[in-house]
Amino acid sequence: MKINEEIINLPLIHKGKVRDVYDLGQSYLMVATDRISAFDHIIPTIIPDKGKILHKLSMFWFDFVKDIIPNHIITGDFDSFPSTLKQYGYLKDRSMIVKKAKRVDIECIVRGYLAGSGWKEYKESQTVCGIKLPKGLKESSKISEPIFTPSSKEEGGKHDENISFEETVKRVGIKTAENLKNISLSLYKRVNEYAISKGIILADTKLEFGFYNDKLLLIDEIFTPDSSRFWEIGVYKEGQPQDSLDKQYVRDYLENIKWDKTSPAPMLPKDVVDKTLAKYINAYEKLTGRFLV
Repeated sequence: MKINEEIINLPLIHKGKVRDVYDLGQSYLMVATDRISAFDHIIPTIIPDKGKILHKLSMFWFDFVKDIIPNHIITGDFDSFPSTLKQYGYLKDRSMIVKKAKRVDIECIVRGYLAGSGWKEYKESQTVCGIKLPKGLKESSKISEPIFTPSSKEEGGKHDENISFEETVKRVGIKTAENLKNISLSLYKRVNEYAISKGIILADTKLEFGFYNDKLLLIDEIFTPDSSRFWEIGVYKEGQPQDSLDKQYVRDYLENIKWDKTSPAPMLPKDVVDKTLAKYINAYEKLTGRFLV
């Protein structure tokens, strides 16, 4: 299914790979679309209802960790939206009204297991983002203590780049850098402990923060299959790639068809769309204990 989204007659201030942000004057409207991205490209095929899963799971987690750090949400309940927004049925269960936080241009990544680019770097240098790790780790190995590996937050199609903690300090200052690191690690540990109780490993995740009235807030989405790697404990096996409950399935498909990652992204076949959606639903239902309706 090709991308075909409802037109929202509001000032569009940011069109991301997955989310669209509109200006409501005193606040923003953040909409989770059904778009999916991989390798910094938007795929021209949607994953039906994916945006609803991202929204509902984020709302679940924002409430779950609200004692660690406040967030930017004013409301994510469509029934509480202003009447001017209720004409857009598309927004239901996929949008939230949020505070106008000024984003910190650092992507806060926490890794608890060796996977993806972290595993590739470890094989070459026994480090992940410059952090030295013990010898003898395998693909998907658990790291003894989760590590904070920030990256730059780039715009205009540029690739985000891994940066050191020292570079983070240069960009945002020591106080903010330490807060980002400590809060990110606390969030990861809290959510991973809970996820494990539900039979799922949170291998790694990325988080975003912003300032509102000089106070640091958790923003965007959190702990979704778009921003995290989820592995089922029952089939987890160290020393090999995992059958993830996230968009890794799409990445693997694109790798298998030898897409060059520079030309326009290809359409996804129906079986890849269906399998990806099933993984997202599985993650949502196991983590929340709720059925997706």
